[in-house]
Amino acid sequence: MSSLSRAESLNKNCDCESVGADRLAQFYSRTPVFISAAQLREMNAAIAAIHRVIALPAYRSAVLAGAPAIASMAADTPGVFAGFDFHVGADGPKLIEINTNAGGAMLNAAAEWRHPACCNETNPAVRGPASRARLEADFLAMFRKEWRLVRGEQPLNTVAIVDENPRGQFLYPEFQLFQQLFAAQGIEAFIADAAELQFAGGVLTHAGRAIDLVYNRLTDFYFEQPSHEALRRACETGAALITPHPRAHALLADKRNLTRLTDAAFLGTIGVSADDIQTLLRAIPRTVEVSGCEETWWRERKRWFFKPATGFGSRGAYRGDKLTRRVFGEVMRGGYVAQEIAPPGERLRSLEAGSEQFKVDLRCYVHDGDVQLVAARLYQGQTTNFRTAGGGFAPVIELHDV
Repeated sequence: MSSLSRAESLNKNCDCESVGADRLAQFYSRTPVFISAAQLREMNAAIAAIHRVIALPAYRSAVLAGAPAIASMAADTPGVFAGFDFHVGADGPKLIEINTNAGGAMLNAAAEWRHPACCNETNPAVRGPASRARLEADFLAMFRKEWRLVRGEQPLNTVAIVDENPRGQFLYPEFQLFQQLFAAQGIEAFIADAAELQFAGGVLTHAGRAIDLVYNRLTDFYFEQPSHEALRRACETGAALITPHPRAHALLADKRNLTRLTDAAFLGTIGVSADDIQTLLRAIPRTVEVSGCEETWWRERKRWFFKPATGFGSRGAYRGDKLTRRVFGEVMRGGYVAQEIAPPGERLRSLEAGSEQFKVDLRCYVHDGDVQLVAARLYQGQTTNFRTAGGGFAPVIELHDV
């Protein structure tokens, strides 16, 4: 049996459990997800092709022409923790979304998954997630690389992990893990509300402490809110290294980019290779901006997933077959893209009363085109969430032909 067939069979029939860190149990599912080496290669190929496209000057010009001015500022770093989210079905992995401040990487590292014997490193046919030590080393190297690209050999002394009301965020425990990671390397790290930052005399500070690097977790991607003025000014002047930055979001995460990446004619005119065009069209469901005849869109709505072009985290996103006329009217007022529905993967588990079915998406955490970690998210409902009992982050176990 091929690794692809085994992955499909195990996702339907395997009742093994992988156990994550008890202190963070609310974030984890105990149900591992299986993927074939061939499926993982397809995901890597799509990510590599996208990075080759966004490096093209013609592509950057097209994207940045419609982005806020702050995104057009030169940026010397790729930005940390881009997230490429895939649904993996019978016709292969389908990229449904890209994010530039993807959460969960450190939580997955800290899970320190304990697998049953059939799924651990003693089985030559499987490969699970890298160890916590390996992932933490990779993450630190990524931040240090970003720093060196801008500041050379200057010491990195202070890091601010920044969000809006960070203590109120669901992923606040992850911020604490990052704080501990930096502190273990002698880097002073603090968690800060972006509204508490100050900019004066060309220096970004928090509570009087100068900030070298900002690990940016805001969803105000272009620092447009008045309470984020200090961060905006620091970005504009280069007073602090901010990662990920507005330019990264514009080039990768604005969902209108998916319309460009699935437009073969456009890709051909800007110099994308025929092989990369084929890879992108196979990996990304066709995506178009929502405009034109309202009645046509309503008639064909069931084949589309509607997403706000500048949205995040499934907010304001709707399956066409779930739309009411009222919400559909809001969608048609503009600012939305429509993506052909690519059903999520499925993971079944046996229970005394029958089987329980979860939807699955896979998130690749990527830095400068390199995949650092692949994690699964199990859920039930219309969009990815952490409300499902038994759902959450889950380890991905890669199967090899042996």
